[in-house]
Amino acid sequence: MQLVSVLENIVSDNILHSKWLNTLSYMENAGAKKISASEHKEEVTLLILKHAAEEHRHAYYLKKQLAKLDENVCKTYSNAELLAPNHTKYYLNNLDVKVCRYLKQHFNLSGYDLKFAAYLFVTYAIEVRADELYPIYQDILTAKQSRVTVKSIILEEEGHLEEMLNQLREFSLDWEKHANEIIKIEQQMFTDWMMGLEMEIAS
Repeated sequence: MQLVSVLENIVSDNILHSKWLNTLSYMENAGAKKISASEHKEEVTLLILKHAAEEHRHAYYLKKQLAKLDENVCKTYSNAELLAPNHTKYYLNNLDVKVCRYLKQHFNLSGYDLKFAAYLFVTYAIEVRADELYPIYQDILTAKQSRVTVKSIILEEEGHLEEMLNQLREFSLDWEKHANEIIKIEQQMFTDWMMGLEMEIAS
């Protein structure tokens, strides 16, 4: 099942749609926490603070959107209130672990340097994914005349992607070669997540 078909099925069902919004909120929140965890104890840039704050805002915004569907559901991030919870909860962590392994192998990094490099590449991969997923989701919301909207998130994610590109260019001259490998790793994570979503929708 293609991403469009999965999202159309989700948006057509209020319960699934509520869980989907909650799942996106969970992932944005997890991303924000990952960014904060990668910070240096003292040398924290304005850009990193901005990025973490905006990811937290996205998590909050998506939670708020739930009220447009049913304000009595998805109060927590418990498994019962997420779609494909196992895939969802391990997605970012697994990506982080695999990216760290890749960076250790190719850049021989450790400690904070490894954390920061992982932040750059993981965030880049996630922003590339968001740049694909959110516009498709918004198109479906618009087509179905849903009151839910993610337009503000789309604009900010586009900005994040440009910011990550600028930082990656500073990090390594051949950043693109490595970024492409990281994208392949993320694609496998995403494929697994989509399979989990499809199974849940079909059940």
